[in-house]
Amino acid sequence: MTGRRDLSLLALAAYALPAIPFAVLTLPLYIVVPAYYAEDLGLPLAVVGQALLAVRVVDALADPAVGLLADRWRPAFGRRRLWFAGAAVPTAIAAWMIFSPPDGAGALHLLFWGSALSIAWTAALVPYSAWGAELSTTYAGRSRIAAWRETAALVGTLVALSLQAIAPAVAGGGQSAVLGSYAILVGIGLPILTLVAVALTPEPEDRSRARLNIGEGLRAMRANAAFLRLLAAFFVNGLANGLPATLFLFFVAERLGAKDLAGPFLVAYFAAGIAGVPLWLALARRTSKHRAWCWAMLLACAVFLFAPFLGPGDVAAFGAICVLSGLGVGADLVLPPAIQADAIDVDTATSGDQRSGLYLAAWGLATKLALAAAVGIAFPVLALAGFDPAAGERSPAGLETLAWLYGGLPVALKLLAVALMWRFPLDEASQNELARKIAAAR
Repeated sequence: MTGRRDLSLLALAAYALPAIPFAVLTLPLYIVVPAYYAEDLGLPLAVVGQALLAVRVVDALADPAVGLLADRWRPAFGRRRLWFAGAAVPTAIAAWMIFSPPDGAGALHLLFWGSALSIAWTAALVPYSAWGAELSTTYAGRSRIAAWRETAALVGTLVALSLQAIAPAVAGGGQSAVLGSYAILVGIGLPILTLVAVALTPEPEDRSRARLNIGEGLRAMRANAAFLRLLAAFFVNGLANGLPATLFLFFVAERLGAKDLAGPFLVAYFAAGIAGVPLWLALARRTSKHRAWCWAMLLACAVFLFAPFLGPGDVAAFGAICVLSGLGVGADLVLPPAIQADAIDVDTATSGDQRSGLYLAAWGLATKLALAAAVGIAFPVLALAGFDPAAGERSPAGLETLAWLYGGLPVALKLLAVALMWRFPLDEASQNELARKIAAAR
């Protein structure tokens, strides 16, 4: 793909489709699998936790390794499409083995196939995201690509949530039926949709005019002030989103006393996210991507500030919070990746090497660190405050701490992210100038 043209609708749809099985894979891996291996397969909870911790370490190490290799290897078929196509089948196989374990599967099975899945998944996802970042060189075109991909991901999340109720009703078997349906969707759907994407979506133009070694590349990234500022805001906002995600089930069950409504609340939240994407794209066209993201975060702050004051029975009010804050999640998913593609242009224009894989690896690592930090902050603080349902501890102070960790601290963190992004230096005019510099230099 050359010049400043944007993708056709067919190519856009083909590129976005693999995001559906990727999203279906995400939900069970972090929520369903630990409980299934502990409760249904009978593994000690501590053993499951240790195995998954080791998998997380492998996962964190895979990001920079894949990012560096995906940028440096340039086969004739295309450095993005070949990496993605090559990693999709191993990802599907490993997911199948995790979701449909054989009889007698134990901790070693979880450790081996969990590690294999983390490596293969990263090897697919980093080039896939870099592919999207490079498919358009226009300011608005990048938003469009991210919107299609992240909307597909939200659809995949809704599919995964729906299967939680549908699969046991149709096939019986509780969580084993749910995981079996996930295995089919990912194990079969991901290779097929990958083939569609690779066949119908072009390889982006490599706009590099130089080749940097690892040390030079890292120094160039450290010198990219726009990217570092964006990454800081993304991490802070990721932590703000990670806290309520981590505490959602506790808040609904223990604070609202509405455990059975957790599923409908999540469906409303993600459905609102899909509905919000066109609104934020329209605002980004009228203002800028970074300013539209700021307004979305401010909306989330205004809505979430009421959450700590909810109590037993306030399900209607919480439902409204889910819908209104869900509108903002569309911006959280779509706009930062589109802004990141612009920040990568700063590096390409300066260093001459287009290294989207390395930048996307740093992005993925920040995402994982934000989620880990949310758990590392929330659970110890709750324990100190006297909230531990497993031990039967639900003190008034603990429940109040739960409410403010869920709805208060995220507001403060989002306001910090807004402060970082409100005067972000890249807008459409500056991105156009970067594109001209890159083209002229080549």
